[in-house]
Amino acid sequence: MATFFQLLSESPTFFIALSGLVGLLVGSFLNVVIHRLPKMMEREWRHQCAELNSQPDTSTQQNTDTTTALAPYNLHIPRSACPQCGHKISALENIPILSYLVLRGKCKGCGTAISMRYPFVEAITGILSAFAAWHFGFGMDAVGAIVFVWALIALTFIDLDTQLLPDDITLPLLWLGIIFNMYGAFTSLNNAVAGAIAGYLVLWSVYWLFKLVTGKEGMGYGDFKLLAAIGAWLGWPMLPLVIMLSSVVGAVVGITLILVMRHGRNIPIPFGPYLAGGGLIALFWGQQLTQGYLHLLVMP
Repeated sequence: MATFFQLLSESPTFFIALSGLVGLLVGSFLNVVIHRLPKMMEREWRHQCAELNSQPDTSTQQNTDTTTALAPYNLHIPRSACPQCGHKISALENIPILSYLVLRGKCKGCGTAISMRYPFVEAITGILSAFAAWHFGFGMDAVGAIVFVWALIALTFIDLDTQLLPDDITLPLLWLGIIFNMYGAFTSLNNAVAGAIAGYLVLWSVYWLFKLVTGKEGMGYGDFKLLAAIGAWLGWPMLPLVIMLSSVVGAVVGITLILVMRHGRNIPIPFGPYLAGGGLIALFWGQQLTQGYLHLLVMP
């Protein structure tokens, strides 16, 4: 084991390649998380509502002559299968990217087209994992950055699909940021704690101000928690940059959707992906962007 870690530390190329390979494998798992976690949350909500109303729990029971519990549904069970024909996905059909190419993007059982998003999530996870390994070099900083990237990818696609940012990801991400920064991985512990507090309160204040002025809810509580988590990882000095980047990108995308794709103005657009994008940019280039901005301010 010591020899393996020595190889990782002495060979940047090997460390980057291994990080990219692990990222591909994790990307395949993230596809499962993106698809199943919202459904698991919905089951849990139905179960809680049934308990509160003293009604039968339709989330865990079937409507049959003899009521029986539904099969377990979590990130591991049941085995992945084609939603059209029920064909069980074998290990050879689940190799990141390669299986998609070999199968030509179609189910082996029925020939139904497989969404391009599956290999895209795998590819982007692998690429960003390798980039984080290259950017930070061998050490705990790279490990933390890679975990941060994985969480933001999962949250981005879940929010795009459901307009939800699950506490099961945002809250552990927040605490992990504080833990990593106990040793000053990305910022000081004081900055991390202040970042978590400020990240939550900034969007919480915007939410209530918007609601008081318009009577509508402009964003969800998950956005507060996501920015708090980003603040815990990167520290409060990075929050203005993250908010600015996410707001600019969000505004551009929103206006484009309205003008080009005739996206209704009353149809909500998830803000989580833009926060995640701002967080990633700040992770890799935040110091340079901040220093460049401050340099422009002090120029005569």
